Amino acid sequence: METALSLLVLTALALVGGAIYLWRSRGLVRQAVLMLVLAAVMAVNVAIWALPDEQGRTLVGAVGE
Repeated sequence: METALSLLVLTALALVGGAIYLWRSRGLVRQAVLMLVLAAVMAVNVAIWALPDEQGRTLVGAVGE
């Protein structure tokens, strides 16, 4: 599970970099915004899985048990 979350974070960073590249060099604003939205959705998914609740438990920890 940790590998999947790591890949999500790396992919989100790559999407942000690609969006910046598309926006600046090619002027493809719509595609860049969609890439940024997808990166934000991926980041929220990682946060949901990795951030602890009030008892200090995470969903990643629950899957590992």
